Amino acid sequence: MTYEEARPWAKAMREEVLERRMPPWGAVEGVGSFRENPSLTALEIEYIVGWVEGGAPEGDAAYLPAKPEFPPATDAKVKLTGRHLAVESTAPATLHDPVTVVAITPRHLANGASMEVTAYKPDGSVEHLIWLRNYREEWTRTYWFHDPVHLPPGTSIVVDTTAPGAALISLQ
Repeated sequence: MTYEEARPWAKAMREEVLERRMPPWGAVEGVGSFRENPSLTALEIEYIVGWVEGGAPEGDAAYLPAKPEFPPATDAKVKLTGRHLAVESTAPATLHDPVTVVAITPRHLANGASMEVTAYKPDGSVEHLIWLRNYREEWTRTYWFHDPVHLPPGTSIVVDTTAPGAALISLQ
């Protein structure tokens, strides 16, 4: 929250943002488009790297924003219809009806494991829904799509993991 607290960590912050480990997100960029993605833009990363390489100087206090106040964590802003599809990593799930996927939540995934959820449509097209790499249990979240993904009947949903796990797929 303060310069004095942040300054000793400047080089570590640079390395973490360059390796895209901070801020923690989990989903690999370019696979799926999700809401509330905290990933830094290339310009934001450039600013942090430049600040560190410039000696991590303290800025002018006149430009500091107000101290943030964080509301209690809640999922109230997003309502589920109560329809879910749990897909284990051991066998694909084939859809018998059309579905609209609004979110994916990893389940029972070990720390350090990776998970890829892919939809194989009956027309032969492939939709990569999400790829989580080097998963961390403390980052558990639901990944909400920017735009719902429509899948026709006959689509097979495959969950590939490096360790046993499952995906809870929320449907509209």
